Amino acid sequence: MVNEGSDTVADDRRTRDRSGGVAAHAAVLGAAKLNPFGDLHTVQHLSALLARTMRGVFEPLLRREVRVWAEPLVVQRFADYRAERPETLTAWLPMVMAPTSGSALLVIDGKFLLELLDQFFGGTGDAPHPLPTEFSPAAEAMAARMGEMLAAPLKSAWEPLARFEFRPGRAEASPALLGDIDGDDAVVVTRLGIAAGTAKPAFLDICYPVLVLKPFAPSLMGKVHSKTAEPDSAWANGLARAVMGVTFPVRSVLAEPQIPLATLMELKIGDVIPVSFGTDVPVMVGTDRLGTGTVGTSNGRAAIRLTNIIRKDEEDYR
Repeated sequence: MVNEGSDTVADDRRTRDRSGGVAAHAAVLGAAKLNPFGDLHTVQHLSALLARTMRGVFEPLLRREVRVWAEPLVVQRFADYRAERPETLTAWLPMVMAPTSGSALLVIDGKFLLELLDQFFGGTGDAPHPLPTEFSPAAEAMAARMGEMLAAPLKSAWEPLARFEFRPGRAEASPALLGDIDGDDAVVVTRLGIAAGTAKPAFLDICYPVLVLKPFAPSLMGKVHSKTAEPDSAWANGLARAVMGVTFPVRSVLAEPQIPLATLMELKIGDVIPVSFGTDVPVMVGTDRLGTGTVGTSNGRAAIRLTNIIRKDEEDYR
């Protein structure tokens, strides 16, 4: 499992130099065509934000504390990405990026997936050796479960730029069975490392097709938080209605008489405690003073007419 690492994958992928990123492909593949977004610092930042939320996803599955981080991303042809991967069992899980018609691709090492499956059913987190050549229905269900668990963190990470709804599709054991992406398609490859303590890490890749991201190029090429997604008016109106329906306790303290302890101890039914109050009494909302008012009646019920309201500035609430 993750505390032991994926021996066939972790060593070569962990030490592989990805720092060159887009620049490394400029001379050979023509980075200008593969990557129309520039340096993609925005997506790198979003990957780092996503990594921070992944502990809450994997620690319950692994039942131990883990570290999760984002590695430098690259832009490359999907065929080149496939060629770099070892010929071992891998789950290729499409993640539909609604409202677009495209999908991101969640790439899970088979050994890591089977370790999680063993942990999920109460085992010690051991994968079969040697690895099988295909996934069982239980392993496919585990891949779908991972997609469902990652959908919400992915949505939150992308929300500053675009309101994507991520939905997992069907996991495949071979990329040749994926119908939405071609070998010549350019993809932005983001990689998350997952490790416990000083153990070798496992890796999880998320590939975003460049064609799906192109409509959002202005956001991706700007500063990280310089432009947020368009507000949802229906959601904002619903939130406003919900906020306006919140109730607060409003009270007025008419009097707070003080009596000696000796008198208090001698009180009995029928005794009278004299009280007095001025023309104006304080009106409170929760623990804050709203203003003052005059005691009277309205429609046969006791009431207070507000004579003064204390206005507060926004700075008072910070």
